[in-house]
Amino acid sequence: MSAQIKPGYSLEDYFELERNSQEKWEWFNGEIFCMSGVSPNHGLAEVNFAALLSNKLQGRNCRVFPADVRIKTPAAPPYRYADLSVLCGEPVYENIGGIEALTNPALIIEILSPSTEAYDRGDKFTYYKSIPSLVEYLLVAQHRPHVSQFIKQDDGTWNQREVNDLSESLYLTAIDCTLRLGEVDRGIEFTGSKPTLVSPEQLA
Repeated sequence: MSAQIKPGYSLEDYFELERNSQEKWEWFNGEIFCMSGVSPNHGLAEVNFAALLSNKLQGRNCRVFPADVRIKTPAAPPYRYADLSVLCGEPVYENIGGIEALTNPALIIEILSPSTEAYDRGDKFTYYKSIPSLVEYLLVAQHRPHVSQFIKQDDGTWNQREVNDLSESLYLTAIDCTLRLGEVDRGIEFTGSKPTLVSPEQLA
């Protein structure tokens, strides 16, 4: 997700913008951030993840929410946008400024972009941690095969694991399912000194 910043908005102005705009905006301390517009790799990773999770969770009382679903963040009102969010059980919404926001995601996934990576790893993760139901957070690179996985422990701390091999499996504790990184990165052409297209042989 890319971000462009505009200052000087009251919360009331922001809610009015959200109700009438075709774009997605986040508000914090009077500044609004446009969260619309992604790269092809970002879009592919997001679509792959959504399709894989939907297939894996078929027949279970679980839901995969796309990027335009608002998520309430108690530590940074009113809400944030994630690339994907998932929960098993019934979703709970809260009306905030005339707009519905999801309050109980168990898993949040962000596809990293150069303009937002520091925010997604730092402040935004801090805001997400204030969501009582959240137990897992994934940061997915779009320029190389890599996922940072954060899992909440019983004592409130978060354990981190790095997955960077296309054949490596990723067990998602929050929703009890397993994916391979090669499945998530299917069709993505990575940037760098040796661009690589994920092939069927790498997924075998």
